[in-house]
Amino acid sequence: MLSFLYTGLMNAPRTARERARAELTREILATARRQLGEVGAPGLSLRSVARDLGMASSAVYRYFASRDELLTALLIESYNEVGEAAEGADRPKAVPENRWIGVWNGVRNWALANRHEYALLFGTPVPGYAAPHLTTEIAARMPLTLARIVADAKRGNGLRPYTGPECDPSAIDPAMLVLLEEGAFTVEETARLILAWNRLVGIIGYELHGHLNNVTADDAAFFDYAARAEGANLGLAFD
Repeated sequence: MLSFLYTGLMNAPRTARERARAELTREILATARRQLGEVGAPGLSLRSVARDLGMASSAVYRYFASRDELLTALLIESYNEVGEAAEGADRPKAVPENRWIGVWNGVRNWALANRHEYALLFGTPVPGYAAPHLTTEIAARMPLTLARIVADAKRGNGLRPYTGPECDPSAIDPAMLVLLEEGAFTVEETARLILAWNRLVGIIGYELHGHLNNVTADDAAFFDYAARAEGANLGLAFD
């Protein structure tokens, strides 16, 4: 059932029945997203979604067999959106430093407009729920956009030398070494990319949850500083 969402909910269905199913699926997901802001992901239920839509619960179960399946669909939709925000903010013809800042801001802007979806992706895990493997590739869209910028900079004018502490290669999960494909990055560069991605996610989360209150006077200015600092740590030419 979820393969339908994975391959693209917005692809135009061919028959009237397929169009009706796609439209109701969108309505279910939109209602579920509204409920994220009201009860949070742990409180989400198919019955409450059905009630808000004026449908019988059994009808909604024909679209999503369980609460977990609905959560997975929300994850897929939200990961795709933040990935699209990152990719859409990238300007391949610009200098790498401007591309890097643009993508960081693109992700932040999406998060500010979709706070509850951001919390679903990067906040406290939902008790008893484990995301299936099919979400992994979609989740990688945003960090791989950052990686492409650094790879292009490395192939172009090169990266500035790094003089900080080095990461023990054993600290990196072998699954992340996909970033080393075709020799694009060293293990050390991969480690710093992971660090930059995690700091991007973390600082946005801190801002959304108010943890920067009485810490920063201008969240946007501090975020810009963080983006430049992480880019410089990777060897981009921020002076």
